[in-house]
Amino acid sequence: MSHSAILRSLQTIVPDTELRQDEVRDVFAAQPDLGRLAQRIVTASFNGSGIDTRYTVLDELSLISDAESPQFYDRASGALLSPATKVRNEIYVREAWKLYVDAARRSLESDPDITAADITHVITVSCTGFYAPGPDYEIVRALGLADSVQRYHLGFMGCYASVPALRAASQFCAADPDAVVLVVSVELCTLHLRSSEDPDMIVATSLFADGAAAGLVTARKFVSAVPGFALDRFHTGIIPEGKKDMAWMIGDEGFEMILSTAVPQLIGDHIFDALRPLYADRAELATAFDDGTIGEQIAHWAIHPGGRSILDRVEERLGLSEQQLGPARKVLRQYGNMSSATVLFVLRRILEQEGARDGDRVAAMAFGPGLTAEAALLTVVAPT
Repeated sequence: MSHSAILRSLQTIVPDTELRQDEVRDVFAAQPDLGRLAQRIVTASFNGSGIDTRYTVLDELSLISDAESPQFYDRASGALLSPATKVRNEIYVREAWKLYVDAARRSLESDPDITAADITHVITVSCTGFYAPGPDYEIVRALGLADSVQRYHLGFMGCYASVPALRAASQFCAADPDAVVLVVSVELCTLHLRSSEDPDMIVATSLFADGAAAGLVTARKFVSAVPGFALDRFHTGIIPEGKKDMAWMIGDEGFEMILSTAVPQLIGDHIFDALRPLYADRAELATAFDDGTIGEQIAHWAIHPGGRSILDRVEERLGLSEQQLGPARKVLRQYGNMSSATVLFVLRRILEQEGARDGDRVAAMAFGPGLTAEAALLTVVAPT
């Protein structure tokens, strides 16, 4: 394409209920059905998570709520409950659309030029609930978009899904120079948390949180100079050895995350193979990638913080600085792992709080079931 599509007006939101990691740890560790080993794993997982706070749509989990008919946490007994998948999904239906509409509205309202009438496509992203007519429909009706807006939903892909959503948006813009694509990710991961003795489930419980993000993607030229990211190039890599180590299944008591302790090692072992094609057509980047100086060529790294150990391994293998992984670590510490929405939180932080300058290169990367690594090469657009 002659001009890269630009991601602009990126906005992020979280629900009102804040979870303090140490308080949630104590509740999970105190469950009477846990054996001593599981209690130790809970303590270690929560303490080593790199998270201070998370957010949830479940008021019950605030630990101060006195719900008359608790579904997830009975404060009186201190017991964590395990509702059926149908109950969890009904809460998703009730709560998710508000975040979809709110995030989408904020993105539109923050843009000085783009209005509802300009939107040609809507892409919604989520892996934590289902319903139809879905969030894409809700956004069109609530924001007054044209009924003819093309709607797409990327569902159940896991933590990496916002990257293919941005790729699809850029492809729409390549096909139609007048396209303006609204991309919205909403994940309510806490709906699927529950007490367990399974180490993988315990790790997931210590990490996942709720959040939403939205942005506008277009190659159109507007009057105002708006900061954002040029979407230059995308690549999908697969680490087949990790298929069994990261998965997302539907069970009778919620969706079930498989997130084994082998994932950071697998990512570290294969990250060069997964990323090399992204830089293949740019000689200076390809050379830097192979000689270990890629961190000097690419200023900012929007790595999905799937967990602290994943960030540690990426930093070590790619020879990145502590500062380059700072945005991902700060998002993890403040918000936890919000699945597909998280990398958009990291990108927003890079643009607004990390001193990004016009022309700076950005590498974005997210990991999910498969084991799939989705990567993107971006350029900061920061008009002065």
